[in-house]
Amino acid sequence: MDRIDQKLLSLLQENARYPLKYLASQVFLSSPAVSARLERLEKEGIISGYHAEIDPFSLGYHIKAYINMTLDPKQKAEFYPFIESCPNVLECDCVTGAFSMHMKVWFPSTQELDSFIGRLQTFGKTETQIVFSTPVPTRGVNVELLPGQFPEDEPF
Repeated sequence: MDRIDQKLLSLLQENARYPLKYLASQVFLSSPAVSARLERLEKEGIISGYHAEIDPFSLGYHIKAYINMTLDPKQKAEFYPFIESCPNVLECDCVTGAFSMHMKVWFPSTQELDSFIGRLQTFGKTETQIVFSTPVPTRGVNVELLPGQFPEDEPF
């Protein structure tokens, strides 16, 4: 991956609907050359998809929360299909630390969140944090500075 690929990835994370012609103008290549690069990045699995960013709040999902949960490893076979079938769970990660699962969820109300937590507690102990504000929203990966690459003037 070179600097041109990095710039293209950065631009696509900013707006995946930029026209090919615009992307080409930003990296000083022809549209066919940029198209070939994007196709290669897709085949390599670096670009895994193109998505619309939806505002859950505007759709009536007013409660964003993070739920941590302990899960007995013996329950994973039952828990994973359950959690994957829950549409309000935007993300679920198996993590280290005091809890084994970390989930990001959106619900229309605290009552619905509470009901969901009740269902989760059949699998283990939970701890929930309701989000008041998000000073740093979800953003893309910094492709301008990949791991192992350090600018001359910055120590880290």
